Amino acid sequence: MDQAHAEEILKKVIAIPTVNDNEKEVADYLASLFAPYEDQGVTIEELAYSPGRSNLIVTIGEGETTLGFSGHQDVVDPGDLADWDTDPFVPTIKEGRLIGRGASDMKSGLAAVACAMLAMLEEKKVPGKIKLIATVGEESGEYGAAQVTDAGLADDLSALVIAEPTDGMRQICYTSKGVVDYHVTSKGIAAHSSRPHEGEDAIAHLLEFANEVQARLARLDKKDPVLGKLTSLITLIKGGEQINSVPSQAELSGNIRTIPGYTNQVIFEVIDGLIAELNAKPGYQLSVDYIYPEEPMPGDAHSPLVQLLQKVGLEVFGHTLTPVGGTGASDGSEFVRAKGDYPIVMVGPGSDSQHQPNEWVSLAAYHQAIAFYQQFANEFFGK
Repeated sequence: MDQAHAEEILKKVIAIPTVNDNEKEVADYLASLFAPYEDQGVTIEELAYSPGRSNLIVTIGEGETTLGFSGHQDVVDPGDLADWDTDPFVPTIKEGRLIGRGASDMKSGLAAVACAMLAMLEEKKVPGKIKLIATVGEESGEYGAAQVTDAGLADDLSALVIAEPTDGMRQICYTSKGVVDYHVTSKGIAAHSSRPHEGEDAIAHLLEFANEVQARLARLDKKDPVLGKLTSLITLIKGGEQINSVPSQAELSGNIRTIPGYTNQVIFEVIDGLIAELNAKPGYQLSVDYIYPEEPMPGDAHSPLVQLLQKVGLEVFGHTLTPVGGTGASDGSEFVRAKGDYPIVMVGPGSDSQHQPNEWVSLAAYHQAIAFYQQFANEFFGK
């Protein structure tokens, strides 16, 4: 594939506004690129999440072993357009950089793996069975990856490379923290503040929960050698009706970043257990909801997959890719639930501009990424 065509593909996917929506247009476009090769055994499947939102699964090649590549199609909101030098959905090239929303996170990675696979098909040199999984909703909860995983479409993988930006492809993220977002509601009984015994103080009950849950989670004090400790924050809190009334309602939200040493089930047991204990007291009415919990992603810095990626990186880039851990969740946190026991890593092009105005990717890095993925696939299958 020539560079002009690869850049055209990247520009096209960036020009499609997929701010937590509209991913089907990207899926349809990428599917159209692979459609001419269906007579070579290419299979194309779209898994609809909701109207206008589709995951895309493209499989090329054949064999017992399946190499997976993945990337998400959605982007975050561009924010205040006055902070951008150009329209975020009109890809613009300046001084070797392509600027646009998603240029770094992570449409350049998604386009690069697609282009690598298309190049293999063009050259009729597909080294083995390779599956592209393009997901919806990563930025707002990884629910596209969850849907793909629940449908069993990632069960057959032998290894998975997610093309998230990793410091201009200088790093390999092989392990990462998970996340548990939760929301607790406390219901009380309103009364005049001069007669508090006639009511039930929803705020007081909620504060008791907040103090105790932090204390209990603090006892989970294992330290991961790469990711550090589990962290827990109360990030939102509100309640009450007015200053001279016993509050009849209150709610809080918390964010917990988990490590492989403590599965999310451990966290659920702590929170659910505390809620049950408090509700056993007279007048307490607490409930909890969990919002898109994500498991931590375990990994091994010395695994054969990481070592192979480092070998190919040295050959393509001339530098060693450093294995690192990540503090944020990704689609990998959903794919770990697949039935197959396979390594998952993240390595992709991009810059440190993700989620910022004037987000950009180096075009040189983008083209190198395509070459990297193609060579990695060949060496993965021993070609």
